Amino acid sequence: MLHKLKKIDIPIVVILLTFMVISTLLVYSATIDDHNIEFDLKKMIVIYVITILAFIGITFMDFRALLKIAPYLYIVGLGMLGAVYKFGMEINGAKSWFQLPGGLLFQPAELMKLMLIIAVAAFIARRQGEPLLFLTDVFPVGLIVFIPFVLVLIQPDLGNAIIFLVIFVGMLWIGNVKYVHFLIGVLIVIAGLILFTYLFTHYHDPIKTYFTEKGKGHWVARIDTFLDPESATKDQKFQVDNSIKAIGSGGLTGEKYLQGSSVHRHFIPYAYSDSIFVVLAEEFGFVGSSVLLLLYFVLIYRMILISIQCRDKGGIFVIVGVVSMFVFQIFENVGMLIGIMPLTGITLPFISYGGTSLLINMMSIGLVMSIRVHQEKEPSY
Repeated sequence: MLHKLKKIDIPIVVILLTFMVISTLLVYSATIDDHNIEFDLKKMIVIYVITILAFIGITFMDFRALLKIAPYLYIVGLGMLGAVYKFGMEINGAKSWFQLPGGLLFQPAELMKLMLIIAVAAFIARRQGEPLLFLTDVFPVGLIVFIPFVLVLIQPDLGNAIIFLVIFVGMLWIGNVKYVHFLIGVLIVIAGLILFTYLFTHYHDPIKTYFTEKGKGHWVARIDTFLDPESATKDQKFQVDNSIKAIGSGGLTGEKYLQGSSVHRHFIPYAYSDSIFVVLAEEFGFVGSSVLLLLYFVLIYRMILISIQCRDKGGIFVIVGVVSMFVFQIFENVGMLIGIMPLTGITLPFISYGGTSLLINMMSIGLVMSIRVHQEKEPSY
């Protein structure tokens, strides 16, 4: 046990603890005048304790054991996605949550991201770094990703569905996919985006009518805001416009803690969750935002170092999947609030309020730490 403790990456642990402090401060600021949610420090501490224990438990578990049972984990994940569609709780138009005892909510799509990373890593590790073949490697991995992608998309949860695709692309690239196959994939994605944009633009009214009747009209409004912001209504642009104003009002050093007027006057929906970066930018300005992004950079950098020093192909692929997931979530969350990415429900890792998201993020880092701890040779720096 002691020799494993010595192998733990201390900078990563310090960053995770720093994130918890930052998150607590920002969630308190975002909820202090919000009558829809009450800040509960005891509940947050309980969540932090649970997630830290999960992090420690996975750190000391040999990651190879998870790779061996990857098919079973994948099947369990699919089962939960199917069950939530049938028995789940609908929030904001998406049927994505299970209601647990004590009023807690659990989102299976979050856990599926980690299970998918393990499943794909176990599958492509069989090639031991050899170029991936299309029929026996790329196509099966595509199916592994496509099934949960569709199940999450129909909830509908576009944000997490896109993350599945990002994980797929990142792991295939490091898995040594052939350039021609990668190029074909890029062309297919581009063609799909062009077709989607064409159909959405030319058949906008029927599409809007259909989704509105299904109770999903807000998704059409989000796409309108991104594809054609000039023609979008004021209500459709409400969150993005006010987020940009709030971030801009923070200036260089911010309006000081608990002084963010745009947030506290309820101009920003879900400021404690999806839009928590607005709270940071408004109250701590460019300097505070830069510090947070720098912490993310160091976290990603340390994980990449672990992957470079890893001699187990499965471990390398797992880390690449985790890094791909975090990089996209950070970019998408910040990007949607400054108007360069479409608005989705993706949370800011480790900072946004949400027990399921934090738990899966901590488990993901724990898995990366397990890869470092269980290397046969101590890495040298």
